[in-house]
Amino acid sequence: MTQGFVIPDGWPARSVAQVQDLLCAPGMPFEMELIEIRGVPTRVWKNAMPSLAALARHGRTHGDATFLIYEDERVSFDSWFRAAAVLAAHLQAQGVSKGDRVALAMRNLPEWPVAFFAITALGAICVPLNAWWTGPELSYGLSNSGAKVLICDPERLDRAAPHFAELPALEQVLVARAAGAVPGATRMEDIIGPSAGWADLPDVDLPAVEIASDDPATILYTSGTTGNPKGALGTHRNLTTNILSSGYAAARSVLRRGEALPEPTRKTMLTVIPLFHATACSATMMGAIAGGHTLIFMYKWDPVQAFGIIEREKVNATGGVPTIAWQLLEHPDRANYDLSSLETIGYGGAPSAPELVRRIYEEFGALPGNGWGMTETTATVTSHSGEDYLNRPTSCGPAVAAADLEIRGEDGVTVLPAGAIGELWARGPMIVAGYWQNPEASAATFVDGWVRTGDLAYLDDEGFCFIADRAKDIVIRGGENIYSSEVENALYDHPAVMDAAVVGIPHRTLGEEPAAVVHLSAGMTATEAELQSHVRERLAAFKVPVRILFHGETLPRNANGKILKKDLKALFEAG
Repeated sequence: MTQGFVIPDGWPARSVAQVQDLLCAPGMPFEMELIEIRGVPTRVWKNAMPSLAALARHGRTHGDATFLIYEDERVSFDSWFRAAAVLAAHLQAQGVSKGDRVALAMRNLPEWPVAFFAITALGAICVPLNAWWTGPELSYGLSNSGAKVLICDPERLDRAAPHFAELPALEQVLVARAAGAVPGATRMEDIIGPSAGWADLPDVDLPAVEIASDDPATILYTSGTTGNPKGALGTHRNLTTNILSSGYAAARSVLRRGEALPEPTRKTMLTVIPLFHATACSATMMGAIAGGHTLIFMYKWDPVQAFGIIEREKVNATGGVPTIAWQLLEHPDRANYDLSSLETIGYGGAPSAPELVRRIYEEFGALPGNGWGMTETTATVTSHSGEDYLNRPTSCGPAVAAADLEIRGEDGVTVLPAGAIGELWARGPMIVAGYWQNPEASAATFVDGWVRTGDLAYLDDEGFCFIADRAKDIVIRGGENIYSSEVENALYDHPAVMDAAVVGIPHRTLGEEPAAVVHLSAGMTATEAELQSHVRERLAAFKVPVRILFHGETLPRNANGKILKKDLKALFEAG
């Protein structure tokens, strides 16, 4: 139980299984059915939208409600749809058709959702490229996907353009928000105009294209920290599944509390995760379009700017990765702003400290949210929020009803009992079709509808999942397994520690030993010996970091929020 949280009387009003029976009963919104996907019988949401084009058309019904806010720009659902339809017609006229790959490389701008739905409404495959990538990395994504068109912003164009000669498949480049004419590229404004004028674009439908739910829709590149990233081939069903998965998880929290399901209301969300990441694209944007919610984009994350936006726009939900939540909590300017509109602060992508869960609840009066998923699961498989999260702060929650989790032994077959740590396997309608043009990796990762995640975890008796570690991040000291998340949680329990990561460093006889890198909260101090003593009081002696380095900033992460432990290991080699 999280310190400061007292289980309310009568909670939970219903078990997880009872909630599922209620929500998924015949005729209910979360009813399920069994269908065959790629030859495997799979439980799916019966009422999921059949395609992203169908979702876009539904989104248009929200009309003049605000969909996108970016700095002083505001875009309604109707304006966004008009721009997407005009851009789709342009791409179709340029020869883009079903199955063609169109890359999308830009920061979170209003043009991003326009391009995404213009591409996928044609049955083409959108390839959102990591906007943090260098020129060679962007070139790799363009080459590996065989992209026919690139839609980008000027910054990504500057990085990618020197490599265009190496990309014979690339036929056309569209650039948004360029200052002037761009040699070899078409300005998006010449096709759809600036966002302020989208409301005046022709009132036309998306092009008529026959799209099946299990047709490919996206290639999202994994955030692997070694080797080339793999392209996870997502389908229309994968992405629309997340709408009902998120809705189910929210409804489950309400019924667990014993309350009646509320009438749907529009929410305002400050979206600071890059849209090229499955969490923002799938778990956030899909639900926003379905529910008529407002998404606010920032040019660049800044806590003080975020405070101003939350106050001005009455933001209901934000988050991303734990670091962002910590910065919102710890920043000295927080008290200067009215943040009372915040209802939820959610995050994923990295382990979070139990203290963070408690402080969000106590200091913001908001409910914390967490979950587990990966690029290969198109985001949400488990979801954890409200009292359940406060009561089990080290869990990532139970699976949504359409998904199944198993913990398997090293043979990949034996299913382990509750409480036993093994590799986490997941299945459901959110699992991608495989890796793009990589049959060997696909065969090793996707087995009979299941994905072997590479995460070490255990399930408790009620099916709540606890991630112990990435399999590759285990520190094995003289034959003893040390799960880095366990040591990191112990470090997070220290009031001075804001960010922490544990890595293995070589040892001549033991193989490796645990070491840690920590970033301290503003104005706080701690010594290596003090933190070692703190961990020793909580964990076995062999788990205590033999070295602790102090990092002046929050720890380096990739765009998906995962700490770059390889980079941290280099700090010990240098020292």
